[in-house]
Amino acid sequence: MLFNSFDFFGFFVVVFLVQLVLPHRARNLFLLATSYFFYACWDWRFVGLMAASTVIDYVCSHKIHRSETTAWKRRFLSISLIANLSILGFFKYAGFFVDSWIALAASQGIELSTRTWNIILPVGISFYTFQTMSYTWDVYRGEMRPLKRFSDFALYVAFFPQLVAGPIERGKHLSPQIESGPRTSWQGVRSGVWMVTKGLFKKAVIADNLAPIVADSFGSESPHSLQVLIGVYAFAFQIYGDFSGYTDIARGVARMMGYALSLNFRLPYFATNPSEFWKRWHVSLSSFLRDYLYIPLGGNRAGTLRTYRNLLVTMLLGGLWHGAAWNFVIWGFYHGVLLILYERLSRTVRVSDAWLNRIYPIRLMVMFHLTCVGWLIFRAESTIELQTLFAGLFHYRPVSLEDCQAAWKLVLLAGPLLVLQAAKEYTKCLNFVPNLSPVPRLAICAGCVVAILTLGSFGKQEFIYFQF
Repeated sequence: MLFNSFDFFGFFVVVFLVQLVLPHRARNLFLLATSYFFYACWDWRFVGLMAASTVIDYVCSHKIHRSETTAWKRRFLSISLIANLSILGFFKYAGFFVDSWIALAASQGIELSTRTWNIILPVGISFYTFQTMSYTWDVYRGEMRPLKRFSDFALYVAFFPQLVAGPIERGKHLSPQIESGPRTSWQGVRSGVWMVTKGLFKKAVIADNLAPIVADSFGSESPHSLQVLIGVYAFAFQIYGDFSGYTDIARGVARMMGYALSLNFRLPYFATNPSEFWKRWHVSLSSFLRDYLYIPLGGNRAGTLRTYRNLLVTMLLGGLWHGAAWNFVIWGFYHGVLLILYERLSRTVRVSDAWLNRIYPIRLMVMFHLTCVGWLIFRAESTIELQTLFAGLFHYRPVSLEDCQAAWKLVLLAGPLLVLQAAKEYTKCLNFVPNLSPVPRLAICAGCVVAILTLGSFGKQEFIYFQF
């Protein structure tokens, strides 16, 4: 049941109206049932898997909270981590590692059985696994108390707006809202409608219309430089429109029901360095990696070389989190190297803020293009395709009509988005929309809806991050 489908629209209208009239406890049970129904619409076979993960972390979190010694707390934390990572590892990475081992053996002249591992990846498993693990870890650290009711914790894990692609919610942020009940208000409904409208516009109008350009560029057997450049620029805005659009819809749907989900994007293409980029892009994942991996490894407190090691390990695992493929490993390694180089540069080169402000446009463009190199790696479906694309960057061919049409379409779709994002970054002028008087607010939303219905596609294009 895709967010950009009429099926979901009908589903949500029913859920929204029913939960309005229910008392708090009945509302939580109703939302839990509808969340499991929503997940079962994807593949009912994996409902039990999510329920098992929920039971494990509910039990472990309470055992940790009640244990009087650190040793027992660590044992139950280990049970939670091992169980969750084993489930995630099997479904997401077993086939990848077996195939890689067979390929390595074949390169040494050793023939192994090539039995195919046809393992289906449960939708959302990477997101809800990290969410439940962070909850248990926070209980272990003493940063929160576990939820008393199992149904409340189950709703925290399965809450349908953010179940399949985040944001990855921390227990100390979402669980108090579930336990105490949502704060439904007319202001929240207005704000939520604007978020949903904005998200659908990004997804249906921008991302889905850029998808054919990306597919043509990355699917070419002999790409040339302009084609690759157009393709990677288009993908940069496609993945942003797709993923941030999903997040806007998720946050808007939750906001209309009275729940506040975390902000996941902070205009990432206005970052001027690698560190800032990861404070703006997929914030719920990057903050998870920082708090539960980078800092426990020692962060930047254990000397220069260990800091570099921690950055590289964190980003490698962050890349691998996205999928069991070498391009994601390379992408994570690439971003790890960027962070190391920036860390080294910031320690050795001292410049004034005035000089940095003077070259701000240059820093902005350099970081955007470094990010685009990463997207080229990310989007490639194999290492062979990646080599072909990089070779294509140096393959000149006279500009064709198709190139001009693709470039013009890219400008028409990405240009207005960039202008609006710049307005929000530098003037904050878009923050007033939910607070406008009814007529202009409805006019803006109606314009977006007309564009969505006219230019968008419904139920045809899945969100990119659903595959992770």
